[in-house]
Amino acid sequence: EPQGGLAREESAAARMTARRMFRLAMESRHRCPAAAAAAAAGGAAALALGRGPPSQAEAAPARSFATIRTSSPPKLLASDPSGGMNHGPLRIFSGNAHPQLARDIAAQMGVGLSDATVERFNCGEVNVVINESVRDCDVFVIQPTCNGGAGPQENLMELLVMLDAIRRGAANRVTAVMPLYGYARQSSKEKSRSPITARLVTDLLQVAGAHRVLTVELHVSQIQGFASYPIDNMYALPLLAEKIEREMEVRGIQPDDLVVVSPDVGGAKRASAFAHKLHAPLAIFSRQRRRMAEASEVDLVGEVNGKTCIVIDDIADSCETLCYAAEKLKARGAKAVIGAVVHGVFSDPACENIMRSEMECVLVTDTIPMQDKLERCPKLRVVSVAPLLAAAIGRIHSSSSLSVLFEQLPTEVIGSE
Repeated sequence: EPQGGLAREESAAARMTARRMFRLAMESRHRCPAAAAAAAAGGAAALALGRGPPSQAEAAPARSFATIRTSSPPKLLASDPSGGMNHGPLRIFSGNAHPQLARDIAAQMGVGLSDATVERFNCGEVNVVINESVRDCDVFVIQPTCNGGAGPQENLMELLVMLDAIRRGAANRVTAVMPLYGYARQSSKEKSRSPITARLVTDLLQVAGAHRVLTVELHVSQIQGFASYPIDNMYALPLLAEKIEREMEVRGIQPDDLVVVSPDVGGAKRASAFAHKLHAPLAIFSRQRRRMAEASEVDLVGEVNGKTCIVIDDIADSCETLCYAAEKLKARGAKAVIGAVVHGVFSDPACENIMRSEMECVLVTDTIPMQDKLERCPKLRVVSVAPLLAAAIGRIHSSSSLSVLFEQLPTEVIGSE
């Protein structure tokens, strides 16, 4: 009898262990399938130990948790036709920073924006209410932390509060879609006792509940190393290159008549990639101080005489760099100068600077809302990133690779205007 009591205790303990292992498998089935399968296998082993020797009916090979899930998945967790894992129903939310871009992305994907109230209390604090269930959903929150409207600080705070609300609503996965990653220019210590604010933003996003971030043209790629979660950096160069190619076809300009220009040495890598896409040569401005008592001088490396020059930059704030480059290029005999910018911050007096400059036009994406800048500066030409972000969101949702979008346009963009 003592031996029988001991066996019963061991059997009960094994069954309790099995229940814990199966509970762990269910909790981690989305975030880490491999760990879920291992936990399920451990639970099956513990359950077998608790039951004792298997009967003849139980002697048949048992399917693992992963095999069961693949062969007969629940409807909510059904696999995507492309073969990727589904992280639950898709939900797309938008803050107040750039609702038009969010609507364009949702329209590209053929879905509607999810319902959320994002406003302010009388005291000025951010008030967020998610008006529909997000339990076990794959949620994307579109909110660039840009200037304009309430300002970058308010837009960032809105995003953090929305992420926290959605996380507490038991969402399966939360992705922060930040077309402009705020504070990216503060990515290193420029002087003693200065902050690394880009690192701070990555920490805030994780604490708020983001499982990953989707952004466009990070100012420096090292920001991806600040985070322990994925930061998917999409490139807008193919969009701008396609727009320029169309413009050159209209004007009857051949690739040999183009020159891609970097306004500074720091942007040479970006300009080189852009020149490769356009099959055009490259020119680079280099600013250096030859003697301590003299002002810095600007050297131009490359031939631009009689060429149409495309000055490429990732962020345009006051536009003084672009305008100065355009002036120097015209003085060197350039036939025409066109600006190409990914993030158009355009702080005052940027619009006035562009209108007075030698640039014929400036191509800019809509990662930041232009508001009244298009009226104040008719030289601006907007290229939408909605198709690019819509394709990226769709691929993330279906667990497909994003690398195809790094080199070519999504199929929805080709031929559209």
